[in-house]
Amino acid sequence: MTETEGPIGWGILATGKIARTFAADLALVDDARLIAVGSRSEASARAFTDEHGGRPLGSYAALAADPEVDVVYVASPHALHLEHVRALLQAGKHVLCEKPLTTRLEDAEAMVALAREHDRFLMEAMWTACHPVVRTVVEGVRSGRFGTPRHLHAELGFRVDAGPGDRMLDPALGASALLDMGVYSLTIAHLLLGEATDLTARAALSDRGIDLDVAVTGAYPGGALATLTASMTSWSSRSASLATDLGRLDLVDFHHPTAATYTPYDVGAEQGAGVVRAEPLDLVAESEPVIGRGYAHEIVEVGRCLRAGLRESPLVPWSQTLTLMRQMQRLIDEAGIRVG
Repeated sequence: MTETEGPIGWGILATGKIARTFAADLALVDDARLIAVGSRSEASARAFTDEHGGRPLGSYAALAADPEVDVVYVASPHALHLEHVRALLQAGKHVLCEKPLTTRLEDAEAMVALAREHDRFLMEAMWTACHPVVRTVVEGVRSGRFGTPRHLHAELGFRVDAGPGDRMLDPALGASALLDMGVYSLTIAHLLLGEATDLTARAALSDRGIDLDVAVTGAYPGGALATLTASMTSWSSRSASLATDLGRLDLVDFHHPTAATYTPYDVGAEQGAGVVRAEPLDLVAESEPVIGRGYAHEIVEVGRCLRAGLRESPLVPWSQTLTLMRQMQRLIDEAGIRVG
């Protein structure tokens, strides 16, 4: 028996760049519709709804009170997530909250406790875990199809040119290469290798103490290793590669792969030599089609869960979100990063 009948009514809280990308993908999902957009000013909300539809609301409280809104996508800066999600859950709304869920482990735990208390659905908007190509790769790795994982490298970075008050550079708003980009690398490592047994980090800090660049090394079950980087100062390949005892997986734009291949190898006659055994497999071709930019798949997953009466998604369960937040908290403390 489903909990929600008819199209699921969505609200969007905050009107930044990622909210606009999300709204564009929301329009591609058949059983979802944008009802209302909340902003700190009605002018900002109206500019957004003129482009994407929905009712403009000049406050977050008005969005939380809208009776036609079933679930709200929270796109505000990380440091404000707990405040905004708490108000929405208390108002009886289900919530999809942008990653990272919060900037501190204790706040993430409080948010999950609030979802339990109010019997509402809560999911971190980790679209990577819902992406069909990533799911295809993860299923293949976990089944042993690609061999035993030995080493993962994942890097995500781009140059951030913004003023000191921008959310990407202001510690008070949760600015952090680890929180913004590194969460993707830690997530893909978690999905492909399991829960880390040990993680260490080194960071290059700004004069205000935020990490502009960070490198993480990790140990994972079965002796697998990972090297993960995130940057706000330089242009990375945005790729991930997983070496196994049978071959190599390569993902381009790994957090939402535009290409993913598996290349199998045979060991040659000479020690250490390897020859390609077959043409690389195109794993994008094996997956279900990608909708829009890929954000649509987390929207579809939220809808599926709401119709099934679930309070957490099996693709992005609370335990996974809290595990990754716990990892980031330790790395922040170890590297001396200032958050908040």
